[in-house]
Amino acid sequence: MHSSVRSRRSGRFFAGLLCSLSFLLWTFGHLTAATASPYKTGHGNPSGLYRIDPDHSSVVFAVGHAGVGTVIGRFDTIRGHYRLDPGNVDVKIDILSKSVDTNHAKRDKDLRGPDFLDSKTFPHIRFVATTYKKTGKMSGVLTGKLTIRGKTRTVSLHVREVGAADVSALPKPWGGYLTGYDAEGVIHRKDFGITTYPSMIGDTVHLYIDVEGVRVQK
Repeated sequence: MHSSVRSRRSGRFFAGLLCSLSFLLWTFGHLTAATASPYKTGHGNPSGLYRIDPDHSSVVFAVGHAGVGTVIGRFDTIRGHYRLDPGNVDVKIDILSKSVDTNHAKRDKDLRGPDFLDSKTFPHIRFVATTYKKTGKMSGVLTGKLTIRGKTRTVSLHVREVGAADVSALPKPWGGYLTGYDAEGVIHRKDFGITTYPSMIGDTVHLYIDVEGVRVQK
């Protein structure tokens, strides 16, 4: 009897697996030509004002742990806008501090607490650009004011333009004329009043930011 039950369960499992595989094959078989075409970088005109697409943007950080390792984390909620036109720089990024995510629930709870980000008192982390200096055709240094825990410090980010193109094939709200940028920078947590566990957590925090935006104004 037990053998018969196991046999029926195995039959249902494999039937379900075959259905799933059939659906995947059908899906890939019906991809449009645009979707199936080779990947390429867009080299359009990146000028204009862009709304940050939160679903295709991220803020990642890395900090030393116990003198032997590195902990990687990210913030899951980012919004804002940017314009990096020469002589007309307008970049504002807003991050919800409670959206910190290091893939460890207890640690994330501590990071949201008063010893670290104090998310209840300071729910927002903000960056507002002041200058952008080109260093190459598709690179530059973006300088601005970063506010964490109510303390504001000047920070410079090394920026690289990834691409710019009309990507109308994507549905709203993601599709349209898009640009993307990668940025890197370094901050020191003590500059923002975060000094907990100095012997176990490094002071230097590396930032890795990538944003993709939809143009809302030329």
